[in-house]
Amino acid sequence: MKKSGWRIAAATIAAACSMSVFAADKVDLARAEEIVSGRCFLCHGMEGESASPVFPRLAGQHSEYIAKQLADFKSGKRNSDTMKPQAEELTPAEMKALGAFFQAKNVGARPAKDQELLAVGKFVFNRGNQFSGLPSCSSCHGAKGLGTPQLPRLAGQHPRYIEDQLKQFNKRERTNDNAVMHTIASKLSELETHAVAEYIATLD
Repeated sequence: MKKSGWRIAAATIAAACSMSVFAADKVDLARAEEIVSGRCFLCHGMEGESASPVFPRLAGQHSEYIAKQLADFKSGKRNSDTMKPQAEELTPAEMKALGAFFQAKNVGARPAKDQELLAVGKFVFNRGNQFSGLPSCSSCHGAKGLGTPQLPRLAGQHPRYIEDQLKQFNKRERTNDNAVMHTIASKLSELETHAVAEYIATLD
């Protein structure tokens, strides 16, 4: 086969793969909005903004991460008396759709308050604490806290929710995610936990 033939064949295969990926990623956003307006909005808001600090802001969160957490709630791998009944009837397709729905929403940073506390949080987030062996948060979640499809976006999250999750990791009450978080949470002092949570809320 001539080189031109190989190029045409390669282009055809690439196009077919792209179409397959697009088809696999296609989700029913109308169904997602229906579910959100029927139940999710009560705690997380229609835009994923979550007015209450005890519930996570879902706006801008990675779709894959949201779908995984919903699956873990459904299976019981992540323990929650509140979320398990909400996730039990969801299909995998609906979980993916909900993830895509909330990822498309905009999340805003929280205004800075205590500048001295934020300075501590910024230091811990970006540099960790070499004296206690604490790694930086940015080493996994990124310099702006945007995370990855496997690691959650932290930027703009409610400080109270961040603190609650760190405490759950420390007590081994949350075990469905990266086990590294158990060690990290155990190395954070109360001040560091509070400070880094406040700093994360200011990221956008």
